Amino acid sequence: MKQILWFRRDLRIEDNAILAHAQGEVFPLFIFDQNILEKLDAKDKRVTFIYQSVLNLKKELQKIGLNLAIFYDKPEAVFQRLKEKFDEILCSIDHDNYAKVRDKNIEKIIPLKRFNDAFLIDPQEHLNKSHLPYKVFTPFYNSLFYLWESHKIKTLSPANNLQLHDFNYEHVPSLEAMGLKKQILPEFLEQKAEVLLEKFTSKLTAYQKERDFFSLDASTKLSVHLRFGLLSAKQFFNALRPYQASEAVIRQLFFREFYNYLLYHFPHSQFENQKPLKIKFLNNQEDFKKWCQGETGVPIVDAGMRHLNQTGLMHNRLRMVVSSYLTKNLLIDWRWGEAYFAKKLLDYEASSNIASWQWASSTGSDSVPYFRIFNPYLQSEKFDKEGIFIKSVLTELSQLDPKLFHKENGVQSNLFINYPSQIVSIKMSRLRAIEAFKQAKSKP
Repeated sequence: MKQILWFRRDLRIEDNAILAHAQGEVFPLFIFDQNILEKLDAKDKRVTFIYQSVLNLKKELQKIGLNLAIFYDKPEAVFQRLKEKFDEILCSIDHDNYAKVRDKNIEKIIPLKRFNDAFLIDPQEHLNKSHLPYKVFTPFYNSLFYLWESHKIKTLSPANNLQLHDFNYEHVPSLEAMGLKKQILPEFLEQKAEVLLEKFTSKLTAYQKERDFFSLDASTKLSVHLRFGLLSAKQFFNALRPYQASEAVIRQLFFREFYNYLLYHFPHSQFENQKPLKIKFLNNQEDFKKWCQGETGVPIVDAGMRHLNQTGLMHNRLRMVVSSYLTKNLLIDWRWGEAYFAKKLLDYEASSNIASWQWASSTGSDSVPYFRIFNPYLQSEKFDKEGIFIKSVLTELSQLDPKLFHKENGVQSNLFINYPSQIVSIKMSRLRAIEAFKQAKSKP
């Protein structure tokens, strides 16, 4: 048996399905996919993170007697060159549209054996009592109670007695050769997942109380590591399960499972409303541009968007606030916002992003009611009362009384501050959105 071990979003040694199921002669490889990279900005920080992670994976594989070939090419071209030498490809599975089309094409070249490596459950096997997929999170969450009872999920170890395929493993394409530029990463992305996990567990009790506040450092900082597989979902679960205070964060992990589950069972949701609504969006391009640039005239929305543009990061609650503002107050199609987040978020994951946007826009199977519209001023007053986060991003407002941030047109009332006017009235736009959704629901 001669196998290609195709590393994709599983950049680790421990609890790695393809390493655990490998046998005989193996050829570990990673492909910097031209189809993807050619569409990205040359300064995309995610590629720098992946590049460094791939080089680290190469070193870790060398420690167990293996290595990693690194290509910059289109996957089909790589496997066309290798097809005569190997029996099959082992890889993890992804459910977004590009991944499914890519894998279908590769399978015509060399047989693929795929493993559910990035998530806790296999969506195909997890159904309700009627043998149908879950559509609502709460019953889905309750169905995973057996994981809580298990205390620990069994993880995988690399197989023994593997023979490394003879190849020149020394060649490593540079970022520059791929048309990209090395970027300075946030400090936490320079740390190993295990270190971040240990830091988070030490402050776990504070997570429930502090996680909604924009200026507090309460997040796990592990979403990027989970996204690219430097840490497996099982490893994350096992590390947190022993702690009584872990329920809130594991609930978020199960949301991630649910969103992947929805994309698997309802693949059309990547491009269409899961609810059959025909909403008459305004889709004003100038308004969308202002939202993207953080120039809406609403301090918390602008701070969230500018912070995203500068860092690639956004607080979970802020994602809800800015997406509600775009889809309800501005009446702009959620797909516009989803596509923008796809370009900017360091931890972008198609399933989670798509489902989150459909939740906020009331178009998903288990979404917020259409009449529930986040008031950004109430959100900032509740979760950034002193304006610490807003001032840290909108430095032009650093000398203002934070009370102004939480009042409609409060900042604009100061004539000495150069700050954008509001695009829309919150009250008016809320009523407009409710009417638009009522009309959409009443259509046959």
